[in-house]
Amino acid sequence: MKNEIKRALRDTIPVLSGYMVLGMGFGIVMHSNGFGVWWTLAMSALIYAGSMQYLAVDLLAGGASLISAAIATLMVNARHIFYGISMVDRYKGTGARKPYLIFALTDETYSLVCSGEKSKRYYLFVSVFDHIYWICGSVIGSLLGQIIPFSTEGIDFALTALFVTVFVEQWKNTKDHIPAMVGVCASVLCLVLFGKDDFLIPAMVLITAALSVLKVVRGEAEEK
Repeated sequence: MKNEIKRALRDTIPVLSGYMVLGMGFGIVMHSNGFGVWWTLAMSALIYAGSMQYLAVDLLAGGASLISAAIATLMVNARHIFYGISMVDRYKGTGARKPYLIFALTDETYSLVCSGEKSKRYYLFVSVFDHIYWICGSVIGSLLGQIIPFSTEGIDFALTALFVTVFVEQWKNTKDHIPAMVGVCASVLCLVLFGKDDFLIPAMVLITAALSVLKVVRGEAEEK
């Protein structure tokens, strides 16, 4: 177990640096909108969805309806449906840990647990460490916001920067770049066709369909 803990700590160091910055940004945004440290702590511990948490600040501050919040959540987090499907086999036999593993499957955690076969305990440690990083960053940001005046203009771009970092890291760690190129091309195409507000779900559907066809084609090629 000690070796798995050490490995999980080592592998999550890049996530630590990203989550501390992103979490602090979220905490600062929360404070600037009038929400205290306990709100920040509760959202990071119980919601734990970086991009959605940033959006939730505007929803809470603007008095959005429950239906609007539900639709926004579906749009922002639709990609997790596809993440979850790909993790069905890996999370088999995890027992009582499975609900938490599902809850804690963020983009960055997914990039770590899906790269090669790992132990079930490794999956849990990575998920817990990443969650702790996010909570700590958020709380620190909220506390700093009370002490030091910050301008929050452009701070949410940190999330985009982290996504780019994760993409580059995965690109460097694999020789098969076709899935990544499929994702980029499908996203750009849907962005052009549907616009920046409505492209996410069509892009995810197109990516899933394209990768499914690619898997079938590769399977048939291997059989030959």
